[in-house]
Amino acid sequence: MKPAFDIKSARLDALAIQLNSADPAAIRQALNERAAQYAELSDMPLLLDLQAFGEPGDLDLDSILGLFAEHSLPIGTLRHRGEAWQTLAREHHLAFCEEGISSSEEPKEAGRLPEKRLPETSAEPQPEARPTLVVEKPIRTGQQVYAEQADLIVLGMVSEGAEVIADGHIHVYAPLRGRALAGANGNQNARIFAQSMQAELVSIAGIYRTFDQRLPPHLHRQAVQIYLQQERLAIAALSDII
Repeated sequence: MKPAFDIKSARLDALAIQLNSADPAAIRQALNERAAQYAELSDMPLLLDLQAFGEPGDLDLDSILGLFAEHSLPIGTLRHRGEAWQTLAREHHLAFCEEGISSSEEPKEAGRLPEKRLPETSAEPQPEARPTLVVEKPIRTGQQVYAEQADLIVLGMVSEGAEVIADGHIHVYAPLRGRALAGANGNQNARIFAQSMQAELVSIAGIYRTFDQRLPPHLHRQAVQIYLQQERLAIAALSDII
């Protein structure tokens, strides 16, 4: 006789909402302004990234969760670091995810970034200078690569369900079939370059587009660049500018 249920591994794609303000009025305004765009996410799992806040008391989580729920954007997971934030997630019956994702030449699942320690003589935090991250192997379904404070170059295919993220530009010299998020730290000048455009989702500085329908022939499976133009995503064939 089979048991009532089994627990098995599963891949679940989730988008992260990076909260930058605890002001309910500002959040409500942003939701209202992009209500039509966010309606596409009503059936997707969402993670609320609270790394911009130092203490759980800095924000009214009940009100914030309610605002997103009003727009059919229910939050299922909180992301931060520390026991206090894990307790906050538990109090609101939410899953909890440790801060950050891994960055490595070997693609891997989401994990925790190593803690950064600043020299005692440093008056202000300085971004760590990093070279361009080059990934030579294909990125398989369910894998995720993050190039922190760097550009990302992928020489192999990005499979369906895989995700590549960079604070700078993203270059994929093979089919891009998964998700690509450039300018993850808010850099609106970041771009995505793909040798064969077949992506599920692309994003620049948090402005994203999904692809439920195939792109026009001059863009589908073609070499393209993706960039922001007046806060809207533009996709252009590289052959048009060569």
